[in-house]
Amino acid sequence: MGGMSDSPAPLADPHLLFDPAVGRRDIVILGSTGSIGTQAIDLVLRNPDRFRVTALSAAGGRVGLLAEQARLLRVDTVAVAREDVVPALREALRAQYGTEPLPEVLAGPDAATQIAASPCHTVLNGITGSIGLAPTLAALEAGRTLALANKESLIVGGPLVKALAKPGQIIPVDSEHAALFQALAAGTRADVRKLVVTASGGPFRGRTKAELAHVTVEDALAHPTWAMGPVITVNSATLVNKGLEVIEAHLLYDIPFDRIEVVVHPQSYVHSMVEFTDGSTLAQATPPDMRGPIAIGLGWPERIPDAAPAFDWTKASTWEFFPLDTEAFPSVGLARHVGALGGTAPAVFNAANEECVDAFLAGRLPFTAIMDTVTAVVEDHGTPDRGTALTVADVLAAETWARARAREMAAKAAVEARA
Repeated sequence: MGGMSDSPAPLADPHLLFDPAVGRRDIVILGSTGSIGTQAIDLVLRNPDRFRVTALSAAGGRVGLLAEQARLLRVDTVAVAREDVVPALREALRAQYGTEPLPEVLAGPDAATQIAASPCHTVLNGITGSIGLAPTLAALEAGRTLALANKESLIVGGPLVKALAKPGQIIPVDSEHAALFQALAAGTRADVRKLVVTASGGPFRGRTKAELAHVTVEDALAHPTWAMGPVITVNSATLVNKGLEVIEAHLLYDIPFDRIEVVVHPQSYVHSMVEFTDGSTLAQATPPDMRGPIAIGLGWPERIPDAAPAFDWTKASTWEFFPLDTEAFPSVGLARHVGALGGTAPAVFNAANEECVDAFLAGRLPFTAIMDTVTAVVEDHGTPDRGTALTVADVLAAETWARARAREMAAKAAVEARA
């Protein structure tokens, strides 16, 4: 079967693998103490003949867990973003290792970027937020296969990532994009009519915009099917996460926005679908468990036996699909808009959302004001200049502006909400 790509190739192509090496793979895990990182480590520990972890990075808030992971995996290097936690980390490592030599410790905002470029087969980028951009670029430039769970780095730095990535070098780890990746293996690029990205609908599925006005942080964090970090969980509640995934699908598979749909599927069994030109649709389905997509990211083109649970087909179940309520959840439409604008617009959208989510989680901003504020920041930003090539400095400057503007607008919205 031929590849999906004409010219240029999509960033993620199941028919191509940048480095098809088999045997035990050396892995670097970025964000090891988070949800993706801990599940990846579980997978590695159950498959020591397939994977060896050489380095770990984390923000630095859970040094005890990081030290335990380092000992279990016998890594060469441990990296933390926060330099102030290095003494506590070294103490935790000594408690784990006893008299054995400790791994190398790197610290600072560039520590994850350093280990992303270190010798290995695959870098799993499980960092949350746009701070994952520099490690993504470093891994690609070093020629590593990139198992990408950090969607924000692709969204804010799309042209930069596309300029560096070789065909097949990126394997997506988001459950939706891992599903599309696998379904796309059944045809060529010319066979694809549309991509259908599924959404659980989050904890507020079925509610009107008016009914969302007084939801609490606890309400937003009560996701019905997935256990994730607070930022991603709130993004699921606003469906910003789905908007980001639409942009990601466009960049990964080089499919126009008007051929990428979102459908609400509360059970989260079907992770996404590909409709082909002959009228057939292929859906990738598993019970909700991120270890399956992680296994695709680390092992492709091989599959890892028993990576995640399978369905028990002897039991009855109901699978439902609903259209997206774009009035109550305008985030997907706004994401399509900024994705089509390109340039720094996606970075502004993402940064403003991160600031608004932080304000919501801290109790400073009502839930519905998240999207109202993000929309206002995007409108203030306007249309990016397409006449110049995007640079990392452009992205950082746009994010800095968007964060400041979002904080300003969020503070004003909070005052108005209390009035």
